[in-house]
Amino acid sequence: MNQSGSTEQEKYELFMNRIKAGEKIEADDWMPEEYRKVLIKLISMHGISEIMGALPEKEWVPKAPSLKRKLGIMAKVQDEMGHGQLLLRVTEDLMKPLGRTREDIMNDLFTGDLKFHNVFHMEAPTWGDAGLIGWLVDGAAIITQTNMLGASYGPYARALKRICAEEVFHAQHGEAIIMALAEGTEEQKAMVQDAVNRWWEPLLMFFGPGDAKALGTSKQDITAKYGIRTKSNEELRQDFFTKYVPRILSLGLTIPDSTMHYSKEAEQWIYQQPDWAEFKKIVQNKGPKSQERLRLRKLSYENNEWVRKALSPAIDAG
Repeated sequence: MNQSGSTEQEKYELFMNRIKAGEKIEADDWMPEEYRKVLIKLISMHGISEIMGALPEKEWVPKAPSLKRKLGIMAKVQDEMGHGQLLLRVTEDLMKPLGRTREDIMNDLFTGDLKFHNVFHMEAPTWGDAGLIGWLVDGAAIITQTNMLGASYGPYARALKRICAEEVFHAQHGEAIIMALAEGTEEQKAMVQDAVNRWWEPLLMFFGPGDAKALGTSKQDITAKYGIRTKSNEELRQDFFTKYVPRILSLGLTIPDSTMHYSKEAEQWIYQQPDWAEFKKIVQNKGPKSQERLRLRKLSYENNEWVRKALSPAIDAG
């Protein structure tokens, strides 16, 4: 759409009218810098989190209890890496007008300027953890990502459509592992309960703080303003509870929160808030596995530099 003769205010008003009308914004369309910046931050974090999220499950590829399970978790790791590459490609298009590249994204990760999701800073010491990541962590991701399937930015919405379809299979894969363990020996049942106990608070943190402004950020307000998502952090967390708390209890497992219950009067789940100070610490790369996983990512990036150099002439040629 030609806006060459319009003022910045007129361009902004036209842009907002397009969003309100449900139109999709494309990479080469005019957009406010605030919109571009929030998309770059959101999508680059999502992409890097997909890549970093493959690391705790990658650890279980050689240790999975059967060939079938090895193949299943290997395929899942491959999918997650593919999701990350797809999303970083979407981010690159947004960064081009700013003169930035994918290399800048990776450098931002290594310097701590680009964060990755809190759950992927955590340990996965047992096979129960591997199953729970697929079942509940990917389940939480599906709830978050499906909320953005109608995102105003077309390339992201289209990427999410493919990613969400594959994440459903990942969640089913994780659920199958958990079901087998929950129906197994007492030792296996205890393994699942231990995993739930360890992951409960990170899962609550997954959706971010309910009162974002209290923690110095209003990103959820900006994403709603620009039609990137429709629900708040707390609404997404409540959706997660509604879907998964009954499923967890149906397996004979216990929620590690004695206050957890559904209030008909308030029409929401009542629960113990996680330690949001710990959340801020984790996303600042001070979690249990933060530095180890960053080291692995950096080592891989450095070791494969020769591949990028070999491909660069072909890439430059278009």
